[in-house]
Amino acid sequence: MTQNSPPLVLPPSLSRTVAALPDKDRNRLDDTITRLHTVNGRLWDTEDRVRGALLSAAQVADCKREIDQLNAERNLLAERADEVLGSLADAGRADAPLHTETLASVVDRLSVLTLRIWHSERAAARDELARRRIPALHGQREELCAALDALVSDVVAGRRRLPVPARFKLYGRDGAAPAEIKPSRRLRRVLAFGGLSECGKSTSAEFVQRTCGAQRFKIGFLLRQAAHREGLADAYALSPRRQAELLLGELNRFADAHIDTELFTIESVHDDASIAELKRLMGDALQIVYLDASFAVRVERSGTPAQAVAAKDEIKMSRGAHQVAALADHIIDNIGSIAALRARLRRIAAPPASTALRAATPYGLGLPAAVASATADFTDAVRAYGPGVRLAALTGSPGEGSWIAGWSDLDLLVIAEHEAIGRVHEALEQYRTALGGAASLGPTLVTPGELTARRLTPRLAFVLHQLQQGSPVLHAAPGLELPTISRGELAFAAVRELPQVILTMRRLRADAGPTAVRQLYKHLVLACRLLLREHNQWESGPDRILAAASRMPGLTALATPSLAEISSAWRDGEAELVLKPVTVAVDQLLTWYAAQLAA
Repeated sequence: MTQNSPPLVLPPSLSRTVAALPDKDRNRLDDTITRLHTVNGRLWDTEDRVRGALLSAAQVADCKREIDQLNAERNLLAERADEVLGSLADAGRADAPLHTETLASVVDRLSVLTLRIWHSERAAARDELARRRIPALHGQREELCAALDALVSDVVAGRRRLPVPARFKLYGRDGAAPAEIKPSRRLRRVLAFGGLSECGKSTSAEFVQRTCGAQRFKIGFLLRQAAHREGLADAYALSPRRQAELLLGELNRFADAHIDTELFTIESVHDDASIAELKRLMGDALQIVYLDASFAVRVERSGTPAQAVAAKDEIKMSRGAHQVAALADHIIDNIGSIAALRARLRRIAAPPASTALRAATPYGLGLPAAVASATADFTDAVRAYGPGVRLAALTGSPGEGSWIAGWSDLDLLVIAEHEAIGRVHEALEQYRTALGGAASLGPTLVTPGELTARRLTPRLAFVLHQLQQGSPVLHAAPGLELPTISRGELAFAAVRELPQVILTMRRLRADAGPTAVRQLYKHLVLACRLLLREHNQWESGPDRILAAASRMPGLTALATPSLAEISSAWRDGEAELVLKPVTVAVDQLLTWYAAQLAA
């Protein structure tokens, strides 16, 4: 639509009725009507362009084709709007009088009338006839809004029926649609990979696809799809702006059809002019990544003669491939290790973000006084190391407020620069000494670079998610950036971690004496927690986890004693009292798990 064109304002009765729809239907309708109004604005602009300028025959043909495509999109969007609006009708009144048009048809006419008023008001300063028309146009809009509101009331009350919404319009190919000027709200992030021959574009896009779940496209494929859809002989013969519109149109179409896709990659960017236009259309939603490497390195990687690489470079440079570097949001000097390349790609594809963490003192975590005091001394020590130590937190049961003396470990996460790890080791030794056997310390040390490169174990990913959900930390440096961990990622991580937990649980079960009951019980709880994550259930606390797991389809209820009973028996040296119910529950789960995978 023309910049600064007016929004489409629906009449009050229709707005109230739409507001009462379920969220999914309301959002779908809002999006469809907004796009319909946008298409009408583009139709107006294109028709003005074909009438008002001296165009060549080829340019006129292109405009006419675009008008057909816009009309096809207009009718498709109106049909989609009617799919939702039709649900407002009282289906029980088949004998009600039939209205001559659907609700979306009236909304479409209201959109066109809104544009006509706006254009007339712009022309009024230089056109007396346009100025005299304005009051009449406003009167038409008021009448149309009143008629639409009355129709909505009649339809909802069953006093009037609506016709079948299908329009069966034929504009070139069925379903043909124009390129969208603006990115779809579902097209969240796109990475465009550029560079000369053998610089690592395809390798990088494949890695992002595999590790970040990105949808991967070749630019040539998208342009061929768009050309076929719109009846164009050669999309590369079009202007850079038009090519960018075609690319964006195809990306929009896919994003709208696959709403769960968060990230797209396109390759290979060889035309600086068209990617510059696409950047203007998409803004920061498009991130251009330029991979650079010396000619010698690229020849060695290719395994082909230098002349072959040089010939491919010459073709790409003739299109402006080397000039993409000046437009790039990220330039990667890809002459180092694959680990360095992948770390950089992960930071670009899934950038870390500053995280608001909840701080707590050790005395607020329900720890015994001696343990809390030793923990406070450790916290003071690492805080004194300055920015080299970025975070310290007790995870697991201390963070959940369920730590039990003589049973629970002290699971500790420390994020520190590699250069500070030695000093952290010294603080840990002092911490162990101060604990004096009151608790077993299990530290995890990780560098900020490992986190932002998302080199994470499943358990570490879960800990980060818990911190971002409000579990307390002992110390966090200002401006700390952490990778955002979604529940979806944790569900996939559970799939990866569960096999190892099951194998360990079988090993422990084979030696199921009283001394193994603690580890056996903890692995039973962990396995159930992972299984629940796969079912999108997020329980905390062993008792709640085992109770929830007992409700999984086909699994007999796990009749284990409570955590308080098991931990008490363990501390009192009476583990044999709880060994049998724990081993029975483990056997139940292992039998059920084997059956699930054999089905």
